[in-house]
Amino acid sequence: MSFLRTSVSSAGKFVYGVHKPKFTIANLREKDFIESIGSLSDGTNVLNDGNFPHTNIKEENSDVIYEIANPFPFRGTTYINSAWADKNAADPGKIKIAEKKPFSFKKSLGKFFDDTLYENLDRPIRITIAQASTDPAELVKLAETVCKFVYDNSGDVPTGLYFKKDENSNIVPDIKDHDLFEIIANNPSLPDSYKNAMVLIPGIQGTSEITAALHDEENKSHVFEYLRRNSYIPWGHFASNMANNSIRYKTSQLSLVDMQGMRHLYYQRTYIRVAEQLGIAGKDNIEQLRLEILDKLYGSKADLKFNRSLWGWNFGFGFSHSGYNLHASHQQIHQQFAMIPKYVNTDNNGEIPSYSSGDLVEEFVLQYREKTGKNFFENYLCSINSNRRIDGAPSKPASLKVFEDENIILFVPKAQTSQFELQLMPKKQCGNVLEADINMRTSIDNAILMAVQTLETLGAQLITSIEYSKRFDLPLDHDQNFLYSFLPKLPRSPGAFSEAQLRWINGHYPEDFALACRQACT
Repeated sequence: MSFLRTSVSSAGKFVYGVHKPKFTIANLREKDFIESIGSLSDGTNVLNDGNFPHTNIKEENSDVIYEIANPFPFRGTTYINSAWADKNAADPGKIKIAEKKPFSFKKSLGKFFDDTLYENLDRPIRITIAQASTDPAELVKLAETVCKFVYDNSGDVPTGLYFKKDENSNIVPDIKDHDLFEIIANNPSLPDSYKNAMVLIPGIQGTSEITAALHDEENKSHVFEYLRRNSYIPWGHFASNMANNSIRYKTSQLSLVDMQGMRHLYYQRTYIRVAEQLGIAGKDNIEQLRLEILDKLYGSKADLKFNRSLWGWNFGFGFSHSGYNLHASHQQIHQQFAMIPKYVNTDNNGEIPSYSSGDLVEEFVLQYREKTGKNFFENYLCSINSNRRIDGAPSKPASLKVFEDENIILFVPKAQTSQFELQLMPKKQCGNVLEADINMRTSIDNAILMAVQTLETLGAQLITSIEYSKRFDLPLDHDQNFLYSFLPKLPRSPGAFSEAQLRWINGHYPEDFALACRQACT
């Protein structure tokens, strides 16, 4: 079958499936197993006879299910249950995650509480308290059970931890329970002085080198660039990390200056590393350096060993008493970035292309061009601009847009892979950080901040953000734009067999979620 599995048609319109199921099921049961399942308050017996029909089963009025192929086939397909979505469409303002309610174990027990309880409670209970508590004093008491603090002369302000030598004579923090330590340190309600002493002072988590920094005293913004040499990302990666004198545990605490600082370190490091490959000397003005890179890269068709960038952001932290880590390590807002090599050596002395998620976009847009004769990203933007509501309701909002300026558009994807997913892309051709001029970078930075703050306003506590970008050595006119995806984790949605097949289940129409986001922005 020659078919492009995408919702973006060659005409620049969204196309999606509508299931209106009607079916008859043969009843193969031979016996009934009817019994009481309880009673009404007046003593009337309640039976389970509804579970045991005597005839075949006919379904004439099943829920309408919308099937929306993701614009990018490698991201699967979204299914929207109309019964759920219609309820949300009646009041889109209610589309949000319930706020975390204040909780204190000590206050819950009241007069029955004793401070020694923290050390004697079973570990699952301690983990639950550490994750759920909003009581700063309680979190300090809990922290004192897993590590020992060094205090200043007043005895009130922690300035660091006590250390010990491990079995290899390395000096490491003396921590009794690392999981519990991490959970406490990542709780926003822990006093900042304790966050600083436990995980934020440079060096407290190890000897990762600080290789760049930005300090804006006027705006009280300070960002470090940490090098992660022994990284799970081959060839190492960097983290642009809010510094310990600019503590940010919520996106609402982030300023645009903060965001631009973290992103600047990404742009700067990428430009310098590409310039080194091209034999270009580093410059203080990164825009001038970017332009010189473009001149040399596309003028001489230089061969780059590292020809792609990687950028991502795990915001928030969650840990369950069952032992499941619900999100990546947080410890202050930070973003990660790296360079990806063009090839990787194989075990039989050959070469294969190294993986980048942006390559999946490249492969698809080439297929789209071959099948339709059209540029995908032009059609994607046309589809967003001409969007029609999935349910066709003429009196309800039809726009997918959350925000746009002359450079970018922040929008709700027609097929959300997280129920609260947002996406960001340029409105003009721009595929990677080398192609992004000052105005484009400013727009992207602002929209990233707006996206995560909007999602946090709607209740998101855990958000993964990723960048799909174009190879540096592709032509400037190649049809592949930047794409940023913001993927919140939702309560009671850990992912199961549907999600493992890239079948994403949704309970609202994307147009209603876009309205909720626009309302949250104002």
